[in-house]
Amino acid sequence: MGAPPNAPSAGPGPSSPARLKRSLTLWNLIILGIVIVQPIAPMGVYGVISNEARGHVVTTILIAMVAMLFTAFSYGKMARAYPSAGSAYTYVGREIHPALGYLVGWAMVLDYILNPLICTVICSKLTQNILPGVPYGALVVAFAGLFTLLNLRAIRSSARINEVLAAGMMIVVVIFFAFVARFLWGLGHQGMAFFTQPFYNPATFSFHGIFRGTSIAVLTYIGFDGISTFSEETENPRRNILLATVLVCAITGVLSALEVYAAQLVWGSQPFPPQMVESAFPLVAQRAGGFFLFHLLNFTILIANIGSGMGAQLAAARLLYGMGRNAAIPRSFFGTIDPVRRIPANNIIFIGAIALAGAFFLSYERGVELLNFGAFIAFIGVNVAAFIHYFVRAPERRWINFVAPLLGAGICVFIWLNLSWPAKLAGGLWLLAGLLYGAAKTGGFRAGRFSFDLSAEES
Repeated sequence: MGAPPNAPSAGPGPSSPARLKRSLTLWNLIILGIVIVQPIAPMGVYGVISNEARGHVVTTILIAMVAMLFTAFSYGKMARAYPSAGSAYTYVGREIHPALGYLVGWAMVLDYILNPLICTVICSKLTQNILPGVPYGALVVAFAGLFTLLNLRAIRSSARINEVLAAGMMIVVVIFFAFVARFLWGLGHQGMAFFTQPFYNPATFSFHGIFRGTSIAVLTYIGFDGISTFSEETENPRRNILLATVLVCAITGVLSALEVYAAQLVWGSQPFPPQMVESAFPLVAQRAGGFFLFHLLNFTILIANIGSGMGAQLAAARLLYGMGRNAAIPRSFFGTIDPVRRIPANNIIFIGAIALAGAFFLSYERGVELLNFGAFIAFIGVNVAAFIHYFVRAPERRWINFVAPLLGAGICVFIWLNLSWPAKLAGGLWLLAGLLYGAAKTGGFRAGRFSFDLSAEES
């Protein structure tokens, strides 16, 4: 005989769905975001930006920071409205149209899956510089397995590991600054023009170069949006997601500007040889501190990509969970939570398997080209969703809710249009595959097939 209808619940039974555990503080989010973006984010693309902007790297980094802050603001605002693990997928689906939300989520899957994959590739390659005798395949298995096993230890363990990684990278950045200071001291007295040339050098300045360089410098900030995927595991998400997203973007911009400013003081505006453009920052480090600093940065970039790979895999798993929970992809696999560790364990293992297999077939360079395709589609969608939610449908219309998302959307559209044709072609094929799958699954994206429902504690 069952309990009376009004009897108090005895607690969650065996069939009660598990929920993600709210354990992340604002500090955890900031550290996690910085590690995903990487404290040494501009070092990999430094040479490309320098050649395009003719030495004005710091200027492009600062302009890009202002541009991406608009998008970061939109992400934070939408996370306040919908503290959901689905991130842009949920925002666009709830505010614009479920079918568009699905396509944004599908585009984000490409971005999020590629990030841990390319981190697996570059970590394996960088390790071979230290241990040349170890086969590449063995290192791929080791790093893909490492990312997966550590993330399966649950969110708290991953947060602590990220704090250690961030601290180690910051120490190396301080060492780099110290060597640069010693190098500049050895140059003797320099006039004020020497210290202002990284911002503006009349001999090499051109608006076309700055414009082109800024479109590349935006890559420095890719990853900050991953913070919003942790909304369901964050304490007070309506406040902390917004603060963390904007703060991570600003901190990344200031730190990156300081790093490239120091590098430009050492290297100047001279171009890097095309065959050495990927090693540009280590070359700067070698000039400032010899081979010790060169190898230290090689090791640091390795550590940074370990942290980025772990954080990206964690964010990708939660994106898939958000889509699976709403049946955009198979719910029985992607929309479940491990009842003990309270993490989407199936998705973590799935992403790890893709990183393992893909690292044998996809080059680092091609992976980087494809990564931005999905990222900027998500950025555009979130800015438009923020405009609709906080301006079009808001009872009180404020100018900041009009200007910020429209500027963010416009800038992101321009950057997306300037992606390479191979990236747009491959990304377009991925979107087409998602469109066909979604249409078949929902009977032509008929209304009611995607609910985007929030749980009781999210609403």
